[in-house]
Amino acid sequence: MPDRLVRAGVAMEVYQLPDGAPPQPLSHVVLTVGSFDGVHVGHQRIIRKVVEDAHRVGGSASLLTLSPHPRQYFAPQHAPNLLTSDATKSRLCAELGLDALFFLRFDDVTANLEPEAFIQEVLVRQCAVKELVVGHDFRFGKRATGDFDDLVRAGQQLGFLVTEVPPVFVNGERVSSTLVRERLLQGELGEAEAFLGRRYSLVGRVTSGRGIGITLGFPTANIHPHHSAIPAQGVYIAEAIVEGHRYPAAVNIGIAPTIRHEDVVVEAHLLDFDGDLVDRLIEIEFIRRLRPEQKFDSREQLVKKIYEDIVVVRDYFDHKPRG
Repeated sequence: MPDRLVRAGVAMEVYQLPDGAPPQPLSHVVLTVGSFDGVHVGHQRIIRKVVEDAHRVGGSASLLTLSPHPRQYFAPQHAPNLLTSDATKSRLCAELGLDALFFLRFDDVTANLEPEAFIQEVLVRQCAVKELVVGHDFRFGKRATGDFDDLVRAGQQLGFLVTEVPPVFVNGERVSSTLVRERLLQGELGEAEAFLGRRYSLVGRVTSGRGIGITLGFPTANIHPHHSAIPAQGVYIAEAIVEGHRYPAAVNIGIAPTIRHEDVVVEAHLLDFDGDLVDRLIEIEFIRRLRPEQKFDSREQLVKKIYEDIVVVRDYFDHKPRG
């Protein structure tokens, strides 16, 4: 049985291909295909087109994506840090109104499918596509040699329509997942938010730390973000989401130079939370970068600055607009 996500009373079915295809063909599948990492405003334009076209004909608005990301598969040591996990991508797709989400396992077999085989085996046989909507730069098949013209020719032969959606520009720049990653690495949350159409967040599991935050008087959740894209080092105003509840948070990203950490860590101090977070999943939604990471001459200076940061965080939430 497929997984099912329900958002705003609408159910989205989630299928794992090639083994978990729908037991019965979906009605008039309107499909888009791609990595859709970040589900940014360019992706959203494509998905909304799919949903509109599907509603027009009483069909199934669907998306086919790849897991793992192809660059993780081909070059794991140089893979991009992802903007969305599969779970987050699924949630965002459900919120945008999709009826079905296909995750195609990316492995040796998938990587070596020639474009014609990808169309016939995956798009037609497994997804039963009737209308295909793709972005302006969509490529597919072995060595990404398939293009829009190949899809049009195949559609004429196999009986499906193909539509291309133009790119989206924000502030004169073509929106892409790479562009969002660049802005995050520069600490430019405002621009990243404009490209995403929402605040950036990362999801990770809380791990046991060295307990230094407690000794300083500010206990923190040490977050292991897996392959998530991590914003620039520094201190941030954020919200921490734990099991659906939101808490104001001061977040530090960096190497903690005053206490000599060696690896980059993500540490969140939840202002209104009292409990144990170890081994629990937590989502950090970034709001504003307060300052770069600093090294202090003493722990006393560090504690003073942390206190000042927390005052700023508290003031932000006390005065932010309601609703």
